Amino acid sequence: MMSLINALPGAVAQGLIWGIMAIGVYITFRILDIADLTVDGSLGTGGAVCIMLMLSGHNVWVSMAAALAAGMAAGLVTGIFHTFMGIPAILSGILTQLGLYSINLKIMGKANQAINVDKFDLLVSLRFIRNVPFYKNTIFVVAVAIVFLIVFLYWFFGTELGCSLRATGCNDKMARAQGINTDFNRVLGLMLSNGLVALSGALLSQYQGFADINMGRGAIVIGLAAVIIGEAIFGKVFHNFGLCLLGVALGSIIYYLVLQVVIWLGIDTDLLKLLSAVVVAVFLAIPSWQGRYFSKIGKRG
Repeated sequence: MMSLINALPGAVAQGLIWGIMAIGVYITFRILDIADLTVDGSLGTGGAVCIMLMLSGHNVWVSMAAALAAGMAAGLVTGIFHTFMGIPAILSGILTQLGLYSINLKIMGKANQAINVDKFDLLVSLRFIRNVPFYKNTIFVVAVAIVFLIVFLYWFFGTELGCSLRATGCNDKMARAQGINTDFNRVLGLMLSNGLVALSGALLSQYQGFADINMGRGAIVIGLAAVIIGEAIFGKVFHNFGLCLLGVALGSIIYYLVLQVVIWLGIDTDLLKLLSAVVVAVFLAIPSWQGRYFSKIGKRG
């Protein structure tokens, strides 16, 4: 039991970092109604850009800004594939993700690059979980970053541009009838989403101390799990848009806490990806089950 308790702070910190990625997934999956698979590549791109810039002597803020820009560039490519070239959104994401594998390999020069917390001034790290001042604690730093991010997104989606982006995802035909450039909004939404995913990748690579070519594999599953778990648990309580984003971040924390418990129970870690897929499938099916079966039971009662 003590091993589980000792592992919980690390799980919370990792859940918060992935929560930023989950918010990015929420923008495409819920707001734009697009299943964007670019995130499996753009997460690694953010980590690769951040680590390589820091290794070359740049400070952490410049490196993270560059990672954000690289993720937005990846989203731009997916958006161009989808809008300008007419490729379906899911295939556009797959194509960009496939190309990013080679790009990430070229950025790093090899399959992985490590960074030493003792030699570089990292913003977050696994070592910053315990025995550090509270303002340097990884959980505190990432939690503050998520609060600022939610405040910014709440403001942005309340502007005219943000409302037009939401209208595009809600009903693109009606949005076009109102004179909204829906293609531009889709590209913008994909850029914003993948920028946040890459930012999460930059934080994750610092936290774990390395960037790896496969670090983004399965990221979309984790992002969807966080979104679905957050909606299932907090959906009836959080109705405000900002609180919905908070629920997604909390869903990511819950996901990692559950994984930590699963590992503590001794379940084969090789089955974690399968377990994640099953969890996402079940939570995605819950709304359908409620409409099909539970409503009938209620009527009979």
